[in-house]
Parts: sequence; C-alpha cells; structure tokens
Amino acid sequence: MKDVFRKAATATALIGGGLALWTALAASAAEALVPADGAFVDVPGGRLHYVDTGGDGPAVVMLHGLYGQLRNFSYALAAELPDHRLILVDRPGWGHSTVEVEHPTLETQAQMIATLIDTLGLDRPLLVGHSMGGAVALAMALDQSAKIRGIALIAPLTRQIDRLPPVFRGKVPPAIVRSVAAWTIGVPLTTLTGPAVSKRVFAPDPVPMDFGTRGGGLSALRPASFEAGAFELEDANRALSTMVPRYGSITMPVAILYGRDDQLLDPVAQGDVTAGEIPGARLTKIGGGHMIPITRPAETAAWLREFAAA
Repeated sequence: MKDVFRKAATATALIGGGLALWTALAASAAEALVPADGAFVDVPGGRLHYVDTGGDGPAVVMLHGLYGQLRNFSYALAAELPDHRLILVDRPGWGHSTVEVEHPTLETQAQMIATLIDTLGLDRPLLVGHSMGGAVALAMALDQSAKIRGIALIAPLTRQIDRLPPVFRGKVPPAIVRSVAAWTIGVPLTTLTGPAVSKRVFAPDPVPMDFGTRGGGLSALRPASFEAGAFELEDANRALSTMVPRYGSITMPVAILYGRDDQLLDPVAQGDVTAGEIPGARLTKIGGGHMIPITRPAETAAWLREFAAA
C-alpha cells in the first residue's frame, strides 16, 4: 500500500512539475509576443505600465477590462483620437503592470490610478473605463472625484451580477489554492478554452485574427492574469454592493456606451438601470457586442469626442 501511495505521489509531482514548466514557457512566450510598449511608474502597491501618446490635446486616461491590457485601446481606438493626449494604462496586475503582494481591490486600484495621474501631472483628465475598467472608473468618481473631470464608460460592469457569464465559470478556484492553480492548470485551461472564450466575448462581432498580439490577447496566458481574473471576478460583487447605493451622489459628467448585442454583460441592467441612478448620466447604444473599442472604433471615438467636448 505504501508503494502505491509513493507511486501516486511521484506521478502527481511529475504532472504538477510538467504543468508548471509548460506554464512558465507559455508565459515567457506571451510576454515576448506582447512586450511592454511604454513607460513605468511606481505607485504604492505596485508598478504601472502605461503608454502616453503625447500632444497638446485634452488628456484622456483609459482603463481596460478583465483579462485585457492597454493594447485593447491601441489596437484601433487610439488612432481615431489624434486630437487628444491618451494615457493607456495596464491596470494593476494586468499586462505589464505588477502588484507588490496581492491583487488590489477596485477601490485600491482607483487610488493607484489617482497616484499615476498626480505623478504624470495631469490636470483632471477624462477617465475612460471598458468593462471591469468601468467599475474602477466608477470607484474613482466616488472616491477620487477631485482627480478627474468626468467618466466615459464603455460596456461597463456597473452593478452586481447573480451568476458569472458562462465563459468565466471555472476560473475562480478557492483563494487557498489559487496560486497553485495558476501555475498548474490555469494557463493550460486558458489556452484550451481561449478561442471559444474570445468568440463569446466579441460576439456577435468576429475576433480579429491579430487580436492575440496587436490587441494584447495573449497576455491572458500568464499565471498573473489567471490570479488577477479570479480575484476580480470574486471581488467585484463585494465592491459594487457598496458602490451602487452611492451612485446618486456622483456629480461629475458621466456617459455610458453599450453595444446593443453585448453577450457578456446585460446592456439594460448594466447600462439603462445605472444611467437612471446617476444624475445627468447619458446612455448611448450602438450596434455590436462587448468589445466595441476594437470592433467599432470609429463610432466609439465619435461618442467619446462628443462627450469630451460637452
């Protein structure tokens, strides 16, 4: 019997070691294919990677969504806004931004972005948030309102959801085993399910062939991304449960843009309902799904430009 257990333990160790090695190689390849594009700023709790397009136009800070990175904006949307100074940010723990100890809550991320704004000397920029980045933008509007002049939310997560979207189920292992899962089954699982997940996230729009590199999609194939995603999927409802009752206190300009055919988040619950709770919020809907910064850049830019000029 002892021999059986010994063999089982050896087999488990070999499998685990093999998965860890595979994960390390996949992460290294992903970072080589999607290298850092910009500069870094150290802030309390981590180090933020950002791209500054420069110029004399009004400053706009952009925050990507879950499993994303700043190339979600540089893919197509940035080129549509040459008259603005864009600060594209890898949120803490995503892309090439790092965290010191554990993944920060939405509220802590808002503090880190506020520090970035101060460090770069930006004078109350417009803040854009896509998907989960929209939740961070709302946290800033509530707790860091002096730092920004308004928020533009693209397909944002604005309130709690009862059930995770099907594409994210199975990606939230218990916290006690999360790091082990990230370095063993997490990245192989993401690799296997990635094409189907991307198809659902982009639907009904097609996934661009070069999204993995030019759009930064391959950045999800890293243990850090698996851990960050699991944490944010679990933490979002907690944070939003305290944020939603305060939406009526937001006084800055707020605009929300949703794709009518979004198949990841509900445009009515996350868009219409929230717009009705924030004084003066403007809701616009266009054709397309959840990834409209990539699939509908001209329409998204026109909406953003109009809001910024108001």
